Amino acid sequence: MGSSAGEVIGVSDGEGDCAEWVFPAAPDAVRTARSLVRRTLDEWRLDSVGDIAALLVSELVTNALRHATGPIGVRLVRGPAPTAGAAGATGAAGAPGADGVLLVEVSDPLPDPPRERVARPDDEDGRGLQLVASAARRWGTRPGEAGKTVWFELALPR
Repeated sequence: MGSSAGEVIGVSDGEGDCAEWVFPAAPDAVRTARSLVRRTLDEWRLDSVGDIAALLVSELVTNALRHATGPIGVRLVRGPAPTAGAAGATGAAGAPGADGVLLVEVSDPLPDPPRERVARPDDEDGRGLQLVASAARRWGTRPGEAGKTVWFELALPR
């Protein structure tokens, strides 16, 4: 029995500071991922970053669907809100749990890193990574065991 498009094929939707899902490579994965991201951020009382997080996840999951085959992973890691006078995290790029940061990761089985390109005014695609770069605090890619992960950080409200 196969997975339906809106079905989540793997989930670790913890009550802590991390939630992750694996979706089949089907068009409904975009809508399902967006919905689960919004719901999780609402539960974490981070609805102020819900719209932008859902938008950027939509872009990255769409890219994964267009360019890769196989399952698509989405992971959220909530860093603690900074306290007055606290120093920022000094970890590596995309380090989980950085103070005041929401780390969002989208993984797919294609090892090739995404390429940011300049879209012409009439192009119907090609703006997703530009959107991520302009809206996120930081973003990047890293190779995985089987594929790659594109990640971005959003600053959390104080």
